Amino acid sequence: MPWTRIISAVIAIPLALGAIALGGWAFTAVFSILIGLGQWEYFQLAKAKGTIPAVKTTMAVSQILLLTSQLRVEYADAVLPIAGTFICFYLLFQPKFATIADISASILGLFYGGYLPSFWIRLRGLHQHDAYLFGLDQGGIYVLLAFCCIWASDIGAYLMGKLIGRTRLSDISPKKTVEGAAFGLVSCVAVALAGAWYLQWQFWWLTGGVLGLLIGIASLLGDLTESMMKRDAGVKDSGQIMPGHGGIMDRADSYVFTAPLIYYYITLILLRLPA
Repeated sequence: MPWTRIISAVIAIPLALGAIALGGWAFTAVFSILIGLGQWEYFQLAKAKGTIPAVKTTMAVSQILLLTSQLRVEYADAVLPIAGTFICFYLLFQPKFATIADISASILGLFYGGYLPSFWIRLRGLHQHDAYLFGLDQGGIYVLLAFCCIWASDIGAYLMGKLIGRTRLSDISPKKTVEGAAFGLVSCVAVALAGAWYLQWQFWWLTGGVLGLLIGIASLLGDLTESMMKRDAGVKDSGQIMPGHGGIMDRADSYVFTAPLIYYYITLILLRLPA
């Protein structure tokens, strides 16, 4: 593994852990900055295909969505259609007629780059006044466990893909192998099971296993989706902000689709199990 990749990880992981530990506005502020940078990279990919999306407008309403998720989470879902309407309204009155591609790129930027990641803020905000483990409240524990699962998946897939990977997983991302993806999924499930057992979840072997599968599969799909965007735009990395890793999107792709799945799995299933 290149030293630049290791150094970037050494810097990024403590930053993530610190944001999780602080929670509240500190967590939201860090996420808002990262999401803004990731959206900017996404729009550069979209522009490479000749589209003219509503970049500033989409980024602005996405930040409003994130703030709403922190202030009044019950209103967050209402912001999405309003924000989408505002984006279309903005494009409608541009000097140059907007195309279907322009509108689609803008709305995808809102959904993929703003709405889906906002679920991390919602997850961190769950039961903030209940102390549980290492000084973290319940929301902090959920986010920490989810991050550990994603890290285990990424590291397991990378290492085993390098060591024994032979079978190409998809033409979208030629470096990914079936062997690496399988070991990444196993690593993710193992960490989820360990966390569920330690936290004494009901039916920990089932609830932890399902969580690990959800995170592992969604993480892989997020990675492949971002690779598909880069391939279509004809670039290797979404950016160069993280030496050895590429851009924010290159490192955050595993977190996009996982956020809403984890949030709804916990709120609709796990928290409703009998104590």
